[in-house]
Amino acid sequence: MVKTVSPLKPAPELLLLHIELKWITPTIWRRFAVPEKITLGKLHHVIQAVMGWSDSHLHEFEIAGEKYGTPAPGGWGPPVNPEARKTLIKALQGKKTFNYVYDFGDSWHHSIKVEKALPAVACPQLPYCIDGANACPPEDVGGAAGYEEFLEAMANPEHPEHDAMMEWHGEAFDPKAFDCERVNQWFKRIKV
Repeated sequence: MVKTVSPLKPAPELLLLHIELKWITPTIWRRFAVPEKITLGKLHHVIQAVMGWSDSHLHEFEIAGEKYGTPAPGGWGPPVNPEARKTLIKALQGKKTFNYVYDFGDSWHHSIKVEKALPAVACPQLPYCIDGANACPPEDVGGAAGYEEFLEAMANPEHPEHDAMMEWHGEAFDPKAFDCERVNQWFKRIKV
C-alpha cells in the first residue's frame, strides 16, 4: 500500500499595512501587521486601537469598488456590505490600497496601503504595531478644521477658547505623542 502525503498547507501570511489620516499636517500615520485572513470587522477594531479612536461612531471601508461596514441602526446611512465575515485578503481582490472612513460627522478619512506580505513568524504578537507618528485627534473635535482650532486653543493659554478646550478634553494634549508599546499592549486584548 502506498501512503499518500498531503501537500503542506502554506503558512498563513501577514499583511504589513500603512494607515494615514488624510488632510492633517503633520501626518498622523501607523504601520502595523495583521493576518491576511482577518475579517473587516476585526480590522475595524484594530484600526480603532492603532489610531487611538474610541469606536463611538459608524465607519466604512471602501475596497476594490465595494463598501463594507455595519449597517446603520434604523436603516439610515449609506448601504454597505456586511463586514463581519469578509476577510481582508478576499476584499482586496489583488488591490494594494483602500480607504477607511470613521465618524461620518467629523469625517475622518484614512488611506491604507498594503506594503508587503510577511511570514507568520515575523511578529511577536498579532496584531502588531511597528511604528507611527503623531497623536490621533480627540473624538468629536469637529473634523480637520475643528482639530486645527483645538490645537491653536490648547497651545496658547491666552487663546479665548483655551480654558474651555482644556475642560472639554480633560488634560493637556501633545499632538506629537505616539507610543507604539502602548498600542501593542492594547492589541493584546484583541483576538484576531
